[in-house]
Amino acid sequence: MIKKLSKTDNSKTTIIIRLMVGAVFLSEGIQKFLFPAIRGAGRFEKIGLPNPEFLGSFVGGFEILSGILILFGLWTRLAAIPTLIIMLVAIVTTKSEVLQNEGFWPMMHGSRTDWSMLLGSIYLIIRGGGKWSIDKVLKV
Repeated sequence: MIKKLSKTDNSKTTIIIRLMVGAVFLSEGIQKFLFPAIRGAGRFEKIGLPNPEFLGSFVGGFEILSGILILFGLWTRLAAIPTLIIMLVAIVTTKSEVLQNEGFWPMMHGSRTDWSMLLGSIYLIIRGGGKWSIDKVLKV
């Protein structure tokens, strides 16, 4: 089971994607707890999600855990699944309104980080943690 979770390639450059995705999700997760009114429950309430108090902590917790696992390259493929789901939900819940009200280009501008995190998560699900990861060590 551990070998399946830690399956990865030998890419040296995957660390760049891991650092980008992991650092952003770790930072955003921490901010959901530090600034709940604007990053966590308050934001979720503003966009109309149910039970925003629970969701703020739940999503923040997953972002912190996934971010740490991705940064270290531990079970990278598994850790990137919640980040992918979080980004899909974020794009649908926050950018569809911008698309309707302001148009395509303002939506694309406002979602550039969302798309980067979405595509980075997909990359990590496909490739794994790369050469410089705990996944690579566990594969031995």
